[in-house]
Amino acid sequence: MKIALIMENSQAAKNELVVTALKKVVEPMGHEVFNYGMYGAEDPAPLTYVQNGILAAILLNSGAADFVITGCGTGEGAMLACNSFPKVLCGHVQSPLDAYLFSQVNDGNCVALPFAENFGWGGELKLEYIFEKLFCAPGGGGYPKERVIPEQRNKKILDAVKEVTHVDLVTILKNLDQDLAKGAIAGEHFQEMFFANCKCDKIAAAVKELLA
Repeated sequence: MKIALIMENSQAAKNELVVTALKKVVEPMGHEVFNYGMYGAEDPAPLTYVQNGILAAILLNSGAADFVITGCGTGEGAMLACNSFPKVLCGHVQSPLDAYLFSQVNDGNCVALPFAENFGWGGELKLEYIFEKLFCAPGGGGYPKERVIPEQRNKKILDAVKEVTHVDLVTILKNLDQDLAKGAIAGEHFQEMFFANCKCDKIAAAVKELLA
């Protein structure tokens, strides 16, 4: 699985701590981590939580990432932004229990974490425990196990609803404020990571148009 990390400006100073905790947990599981920044408080390509949503949508819709880890101070703004887009199902995760239940019950492809709220001494351990429970089993396994069939059915219903309530991402990228969209893909390593992993020619072309 390709797991992307995206952080916004208020919590950018924690990037190294978060990516270290993420890699420690998921790389032994066989997953690959792609750090899309921000890479620090002074990163010249700042991201707002709204731009986190744009970038997450580009990565997930194009197949450049299979799962996105993002967040902000409370995690709420990043979660709302991500869920504004098609094919992004983002959960607000504050604890290892949240992480496990979101994975098993909702089978989403993105989580938004609170990187400031209740993030103190031992914060990196809390992150490790969250990542462990998020990826300890394939998503959609159900909890409790006897609820797996209705839970999987509800996930398919939600996916179908999102297909109706959202237009395609290429159209969205063309209609967004272009400076806002360009800022979301201005990160230092975006192009090398994205184009090496993108599986959708239409989205790749739309991104190239933005970058031009």
